[in-house]
Amino acid sequence: MIAALSGFTAVAESAGQELTKEPLVIAPIVEGIHLCDEAASNKSITSLADAYALCRKSKLDGASAVNRLLNTLEPGGPKGAVQVGYTATLQLLALYQKTPRGWEIDPTRVDDFLSILRKVQRPVVVYLAADHFDSLGPISEELSKDPQNMLQLRDGKPLELNYFGYQIMPYTLSTNPAIPVNHYRFQALGYVAKKIKALPKSVQNRVVAYTLAGELHQMFPDFENGMGAYQGIQVTDYSPSSIIDFRKWLVAKYKSVDSLNATIGSTYAKFEDVPAPSKDIRKEKLGSFGEHYDAFADGTLPIAGWLWDPLKKIQQLELHVDSEYVGPIAYGFNRLDVYRAEASITTPSTGFRYDLDFTRIKPGRHIAQVIAKSQGIPYQVAEVEFVVVARDQAAPPSAKPKKIASLKAAVTLSGVRSWLDQPRPLQDVYYNPLAREWNLFREFQVFQFLKYFREQALKAGLPASKLFSHQIVPNVNSSWNPQLFAVGKTLEGTAPWNHGLNMYGGATDSAWLRDFMAQHGIRGYGVPEFNPQQWKREGVHLAAMQSHLKAGARFISPYYFSVVPARFKGPEQGVNRMELRPDNTADGSDRFYRAIIEFAAQ
Repeated sequence: MIAALSGFTAVAESAGQELTKEPLVIAPIVEGIHLCDEAASNKSITSLADAYALCRKSKLDGASAVNRLLNTLEPGGPKGAVQVGYTATLQLLALYQKTPRGWEIDPTRVDDFLSILRKVQRPVVVYLAADHFDSLGPISEELSKDPQNMLQLRDGKPLELNYFGYQIMPYTLSTNPAIPVNHYRFQALGYVAKKIKALPKSVQNRVVAYTLAGELHQMFPDFENGMGAYQGIQVTDYSPSSIIDFRKWLVAKYKSVDSLNATIGSTYAKFEDVPAPSKDIRKEKLGSFGEHYDAFADGTLPIAGWLWDPLKKIQQLELHVDSEYVGPIAYGFNRLDVYRAEASITTPSTGFRYDLDFTRIKPGRHIAQVIAKSQGIPYQVAEVEFVVVARDQAAPPSAKPKKIASLKAAVTLSGVRSWLDQPRPLQDVYYNPLAREWNLFREFQVFQFLKYFREQALKAGLPASKLFSHQIVPNVNSSWNPQLFAVGKTLEGTAPWNHGLNMYGGATDSAWLRDFMAQHGIRGYGVPEFNPQQWKREGVHLAAMQSHLKAGARFISPYYFSVVPARFKGPEQGVNRMELRPDNTADGSDRFYRAIIEFAAQ
């Protein structure tokens, strides 16, 4: 039996008390944990649905297949400083079945899940999924027909979204338990928690962590490819209840409309008049300036791109605006897209980014220069002009901005290559203080839902020490637009949950992310989804896992393994390149597979 992880445990030493780390659990996400051997080996069964039906009818499960897989990764059972377990995913809404009395939880589905926990005697991360990916159950289609269950764009319509061929549902972030989707989510959470609490203590103690809900964030169109959108963006949530809650949030923050007006420079007579910003001033007529919204309306202009410097010629990147030094530019963000596109670039950690606060910059034309320092000598990486426009849209001064001239290009340094993605040339920006409030409120919505979900888990009896978030960290990807997701508040070290941070590509071994966690006081964290997705250099996967062992991570969940036979898998999807097998070279999946075995052997 494996004791549950709880960060650090005091161990008596002859010289006093000393803290020692619990084992780091490698808990791969496993597809097909309910697929029994009898169905998998029966060649007359050609569909996965029929295979699962046979297993359920015969009261069989996939515990044997899961055990074989885990014993391949770590023969002889869990032991040592690194131990192999697994992640068991339970989609809460998928538990429901339609009965004459309405939608009810199918107890056999819960029992099947708990059977796996009993039979696989290894550490386990239980993923209690209830986010937009919890969309496969029959109840999801019915829920999608009721707008109050869904996040909404400004036109009042829910988004229709897919991800690698998988339909997803943008469920509301409201915590109102009267909303049907919330009623079902939290009812299922309570039911499952009660069943888990009834398991033998030896089984409960094998649970390393419960990850809560999944990736919680606001939504946007083109979910699969649109995370880097900056032009013509659309965001959520403009549902009627969300706009009401936004005004309540403003009341709680400012107390009086006069205080709000004084802060944002508006003239609203009452809070009910305050709009949720949603209109682009370039394209639409505004009733008031407070209605303006775009990717820059909150006063931030990203200066971002990528830099490849294989010979380490550059020691620092700096941002200068109108020839004045602004500050150092962070470097080493994940740019998996560049890594994929350029064969000669051997790491995805090539991104750079500086979020420029332009709220104190005078209206007019300005020039931003990205300058690299090599042995103290400045070189220009990129330059771009942008235009700050006053809220009255008066024509800005036409004077040409001053810049640092006569700089050599950074690409003259041996091996250096670079590109500036943001902003586009002569990007015009309009600061709307109310847009900043709207973005903060959208973050608050995400935070409150995760907080409420955790509270319901605690109320149902799950232990606080094992409750982890399951969050995405958009900022580690320098080409992404973080305001589309609005998760910043959920990543604060003061949050009440243990942090679970998903990591892909360069994020799996990121100096920037380590600094971020240190600055935010994030310790004893887990990684609910983890895949370096690299194939150009040896040792990358092992080094990434070693870095988290050193940092005190409590679990890492490699994405993903499968015990489903190939004949059941259907058409190839982009996500299949991440299936970890010794014969799958896509995304370095074969290398990651071997690295896990090596890592677990220490």
